[in-house]
Amino acid sequence: MDKINKRHLVVFTGSGISAESGIPTYRGLNGLWTESEFRFLASMEGWKSSPELVLEFYNIRRRQIVEASPNDAHLAIKEMESLFEVTVITQNVDDLHERAASTSVLHLHGEIMKARSTGVESKIYNLNGKDLNWGDKDDEGYQLRPHIVWFGESILEMEKALSILKKAHLLLICGTSLQVYPAAGLIQEVSPACEVYCVDLDPPPIKSSVTYIQSSATLGVPQLLSEWQSSENNYVKK
Repeated sequence: MDKINKRHLVVFTGSGISAESGIPTYRGLNGLWTESEFRFLASMEGWKSSPELVLEFYNIRRRQIVEASPNDAHLAIKEMESLFEVTVITQNVDDLHERAASTSVLHLHGEIMKARSTGVESKIYNLNGKDLNWGDKDDEGYQLRPHIVWFGESILEMEKALSILKKAHLLLICGTSLQVYPAAGLIQEVSPACEVYCVDLDPPPIKSSVTYIQSSATLGVPQLLSEWQSSENNYVKK
């Protein structure tokens, strides 16, 4: 089926999908840091007062992500590209969707595998999984910082994400409590005609009509893929 005739599926993911790859969440019972620690280390205040501590905080996270692998949910989302035109919009800063070979991934909160200049924000560098240290600078001598959205900073790609969601035929929500705003509010912008699905062990309440699959991501997402594969015409625009 030619891509132009495929329905557009937007997959909106959060930390729950990566947790099943062994990456600890920031929040929750198994989170690595308390809420106050997390908010300080993920802020401009923390960066200005303790930049080396902030860098090590992200270095620890980056090392964990390097050791992790995409799980069955990531791989199933990639496989959905055989049925739909798929765009992944993620709140996660890891690169597991990319390593699962998803071809269109939009990161709302930045990418931990990248650094950006503190002098020229448009200058972004690939870290290739290495640590980012105090004294690492861009080609103009500006210190590099994590390419991460900190508390109080503007969400990346917000307008692009909004435009994508408004045109979606289907929306799959997975691994997010929908508690982080303004990103979580994006899903309210889908068309009334958009089919909404949610895979989660503890599904968040969503105002629109939703098909819930109360399951872990690694079981529920492949299950949904299998159901869609069994429907011959599901991938065709209505």
